[in-house]
This record gives sequence, structure tokens and C-alpha cells, in this order.
Amino acid sequence: MILPIVAYGDPVLKKKAEPITKDHPGLKELIENMFETMHNASGLGLAAPQVGASIRLFVIDTIPYADEDKDPDLRDFRKVFINAEMLEQEGEQWTYNEGCLSIPGIREDIYREPIIKLKYCDENFIEYIETFKGIRARIIQHEYDHTDGILFTDRISFLRKRLLKNRLLDISKGRAKNDYPMKFPLRK
Repeated sequence: MILPIVAYGDPVLKKKAEPITKDHPGLKELIENMFETMHNASGLGLAAPQVGASIRLFVIDTIPYADEDKDPDLRDFRKVFINAEMLEQEGEQWTYNEGCLSIPGIREDIYREPIIKLKYCDENFIEYIETFKGIRARIIQHEYDHTDGILFTDRISFLRKRLLKNRLLDISKGRAKNDYPMKFPLRK
């Protein structure tokens, strides 16, 4: 089932999400719905807070967008991350133009580390400690931020954020150009 994606301005996006256990009610269905919702919105990743669930869960699937010649790292990258914990971030930060399904129509250059070490559980609650690099690390950091109540707009300069203020307010009010179901906190 396709779920509505929560838009910028909703308090759930700014709240630090709670860890879950393997007996979390409806977890398997939520994961399936998150993948379906993400694919419907042409996204690469989706965190549970973006569908209104303040839990430490995010999904990533880059396979539909992988260009074998340009992005071989994206060819086989489909994962579920539960209760992820960032262990290390290293390397010289690099910039990439990021967007977010909760903030349609806005993209900004964001600096992130190129190498991360992450502890997480998969959908079967098997625990992993894994190192990710490059674009995989960037996508994970973006989604991980959602579980900590951080949006990519929190990582831009104060001046740039002030310049985007009216556009962000418009998104909250439902004046956003999107082609997927959304829930707008200030829509009347």
C-alpha cells in the first residue's frame, strides 16, 4: 500500500525516532509499504518518520536508478536498516546536490563524509557492522539523519535557509509540486 509522505514542517520529521524490537506491530507490512511508497515517489531511500512513524527504520533501493556504466555501486543496493547506529564517519567531506521526498522541489549541495561504519539490523533482526563508501554512504547518512530528526535543510547555511524560508513554508501548506501522495501539516 502506498502511504502518504509527510511534508516539511510536520513535527515527526524533527523528532528523534525510537528503537524497535522484532515484535514491533505490523513491521513486515510497514517495510513492504515503505518500499512501495518510495518506488511510487521515485525515491532512493525512505525513513519511517517520513511516513509518520517515529521509529528507527529506513529502507534503500537504488537498483531501479542504477546506470551500470556510471554508478556500478548502485546496481545491487537494496536494504532495510533497523535501529542503525553510526559508529564512524571519516574522510574529507564532499558535496552532492541532495533532495528529499518530504521537501519536493528543493535541492541543495550538502557536505558529507565519504566513508561510514554503521551497526544495524536487517528486517530479520540480524545484526551487522558494515562499512559503506561513496554514494551508498551518502544515501545512508541522509536516511539516518531522518531517524535523528535532521533534515538536509538543517545542513545548509543559515543564510541559504533564510532564502528558502518561503518555499519551505509553501511546502508545509501544501503548495508543492509533487506527483505522489503527501500529508501537509499546514494545509487547510
